[in-house]
Amino acid sequence: MAVRLKDIARDLNVSTVTVSKVLRGNPDISEATRARVLQRMQELNYQPNMLARGLASGRTYTVGLVVPDLVQTFFAEFAKSLSEVLRETGRALIIASSEDDPAIEQSEIRTILSRGVDVLLVASCQQNLASIYQSGDERTPYLLIDRNYPELEAPFVGGDDFAVGRMATQHLIDTGRKRIAHITGRPLSPSMERARGYRETLAANQLPVDESLVVRFDHMDEAGDREGYAAMQRLLGEHPDVDAVFCYNDLAAIGAMEAARDAGRSIPKEIAFVGCGNMPYARYLRTPLTSIDQSTERLGQQAGRLAIQLAEQPNLEPRSVLLEPTLVVRESSLTTSAK
Repeated sequence: MAVRLKDIARDLNVSTVTVSKVLRGNPDISEATRARVLQRMQELNYQPNMLARGLASGRTYTVGLVVPDLVQTFFAEFAKSLSEVLRETGRALIIASSEDDPAIEQSEIRTILSRGVDVLLVASCQQNLASIYQSGDERTPYLLIDRNYPELEAPFVGGDDFAVGRMATQHLIDTGRKRIAHITGRPLSPSMERARGYRETLAANQLPVDESLVVRFDHMDEAGDREGYAAMQRLLGEHPDVDAVFCYNDLAAIGAMEAARDAGRSIPKEIAFVGCGNMPYARYLRTPLTSIDQSTERLGQQAGRLAIQLAEQPNLEPRSVLLEPTLVVRESSLTTSAK
């Protein structure tokens, strides 16, 4: 016999309304009650009838996610964490990759919207984003992730990229580095904010802001290792006195370190490196990589909770959720005296 909501409510001595709110992800339920209900659902192998719920509520209990690259560690971990939160309320996740191409992104958005998702999450690769929609469907609420476009006044969940730039640069300065270069990505909010943090931190420490030490490549998310290698080759050719590099992400740092080794440079004695993303295998590299941890798991969780709120309250007042990064120091940025 199928398990019903009122069976779970009776077992836990709570109302069916409470159980229903947990299933819908309503925020006005205590975490203790939510945990009890979810545990009992799992014990009874409760499977909500999503078709019936959808017909009754006019919702599909699905959430769409469009990201630039599904292979890139950051977005893969984000999607995993997001999916776990949605799963608790019986929601399904539809994922698409834009391949960092604005035209493909628009096509994927139209495809996902045509499936009637309740909420759309987008890490857009558009340089100038006037609107998510080009298909006339402006009823579906959306949430920007990782890449912000303040002019849209839309809900946003991401890391504090300005703090990333400050933290990485200050760490390199604190270890005695003077000629600090920056390998950055295409002009989207994460790269621009990290570069701003880099420049302002140099200035605050009375170090020159030399724009020739800033090297930009456009495909850091999907081809960061190759781009980082090429960027480091350029830096070494034009500025052989560089003694540190803050890289847009860990992939770029891996490529840049390989180029430095191929040029006969010692890491970290001659050149120090800091990446961003704190990839799971960063500690196992030939030279363990100092990196900025963006709390990717927490970002996915926050995005999931906000997406559920938007599904229940499509006209929710837009707000931004910024998570503070943390510095994870490893061998790539420490001199022998600093260890």
